[in-house]
Amino acid sequence: MLRKDDYSFLLYCDKISLVGDAMEKYVDKFLEYIEIEKNYSELTLISYTNDLNDFLLFVKSEGISKIKDVDYKVVRRYLMQLYDKRYSKKTIARCVSTLKSFFKYLMSEGIISNNPALLISSPKLDKRLPNYVTYEELETILKVPDRNSKLGLRDALILEMIYSTGIRVSELVNMKLEDINFSNRQIKILGKGNKERYVMYGEVCENLLRDYLRKSRPELSKGRNNSYLFLNNLGNKLSERGIELIFSNIIKKSGLKIHLTPHTLRHTFATHLLNEGADLKSVQELLGHENLSTTQIYTHVSNERLRSVYLHTHPRAHDD
Repeated sequence: MLRKDDYSFLLYCDKISLVGDAMEKYVDKFLEYIEIEKNYSELTLISYTNDLNDFLLFVKSEGISKIKDVDYKVVRRYLMQLYDKRYSKKTIARCVSTLKSFFKYLMSEGIISNNPALLISSPKLDKRLPNYVTYEELETILKVPDRNSKLGLRDALILEMIYSTGIRVSELVNMKLEDINFSNRQIKILGKGNKERYVMYGEVCENLLRDYLRKSRPELSKGRNNSYLFLNNLGNKLSERGIELIFSNIIKKSGLKIHLTPHTLRHTFATHLLNEGADLKSVQELLGHENLSTTQIYTHVSNERLRSVYLHTHPRAHDD
């Protein structure tokens, strides 16, 4: 995961490589749109930047200098090149998504009259069940941070906050003190596409939050006025990269041989809710998924657990 200054450097390098290209200004406008108006994460911005610059280099190699001259056949030839280079289905699907979003934006701005990516379809991806941790593994992980130290208390709250609310890491680092309703134990979240939603947290998270605000955060802030909830050791807003390092250290100390990321805890949040009887629509709203189909992948995990429980407990599950 890259820091903000890494992202700025990438954009700078990309602009140097495309100086003089009349199509570059449309890419810049689009990236500004998804960053400011759509509130996309830093990683998504980097992916979109790389995908579009790679596409424009291909377009230039085709002798095309105007964006309006890019048609369906050009897009198809570009994607065929990705297949020829043996790019993964996931990467190609992401590129298709990038191009669809880009040309849809150009259409909405009246820059082009025909969308060349409209009929382009993404490769069918193999369905992968989301990675999550068991109840036992979760308890082990939550006990790792030393709550008697300022950073340990902060890290314990980070783990509990993600597991208790199911928020994305980008939503976590952008959380501000003013977003928290302490009396109702609710937090206002600004998610993808600048869509607001409210998430709840329980008593365990509440106790950790109050301890962190009383003990750790004043030390971390170093007397400076910073509105963000989670701060680093320098008193600045904690970055996504910082969260990644925290998780890496925690899993090393835990002794568990599992892959752990903030998204793993988000998956765990959804899976455990469904295991305990939550309805799919409620989980969708808590996760901030636009489509119910995105949330339905968790039912496969829940169903697998139910199947396992049935096979191990029902007296007639096996013919002995």
